[in-house]
Amino acid sequence: MKWHILCLHFPFYLIINLFVMKSITFTFLFVCLGIVSFAQKANVPVNEDTGLITWQGVQEQNGTPLPLYNRCIEWINSQYKNSQEVTKVRKPEDGLIVINHGIRLYDTLTDGSVVASNTIVNYVLRLEFKENRYRYTFTDFTMKAMSRYPLERWLDEKDATWSPKWNGYLIQIDKEVNRLIESLKEGMKEKIVKPDIW
Repeated sequence: MKWHILCLHFPFYLIINLFVMKSITFTFLFVCLGIVSFAQKANVPVNEDTGLITWQGVQEQNGTPLPLYNRCIEWINSQYKNSQEVTKVRKPEDGLIVINHGIRLYDTLTDGSVVASNTIVNYVLRLEFKENRYRYTFTDFTMKAMSRYPLERWLDEKDATWSPKWNGYLIQIDKEVNRLIESLKEGMKEKIVKPDIW
């Protein structure tokens, strides 16, 4: 049987159907992934006593309070552009540093592009130092506005001002705070100075 005759008998509609089915399957998967991503709920810690969004932890680190304090100042200088301005409290004798700073948030447009938002969230970071340990506390999160707007309102979907984008903002804040915590832990590690042997 000649080639052109074989081609006439070959069920090309099967190939077309397979292609269409694969396209539909991939489209369905992408839609499902998009829905799951959109439906992701922010998981931010709330202090049971204060009712405020709070990240707090105690980290063991060898050293007396003053060297730990000085090491933290070095970390602040490397982390924040205006280190003197953001540190509202510096008390080496009490082993205490208080930082006031803000987090710039981002919006995702309908075309998928990400742009800087006009929303800035302020927070307070309290750092305390004791023998062989230090404690960090991120709290007092407020949206920069004409009046004080506590971020705890973003958790309440019944609030009159609630918007679905608040959830995405809380996810961004969670990522940024955890990034700062990991950076702090790394910066607080004792520096190993190699002897200059020559």
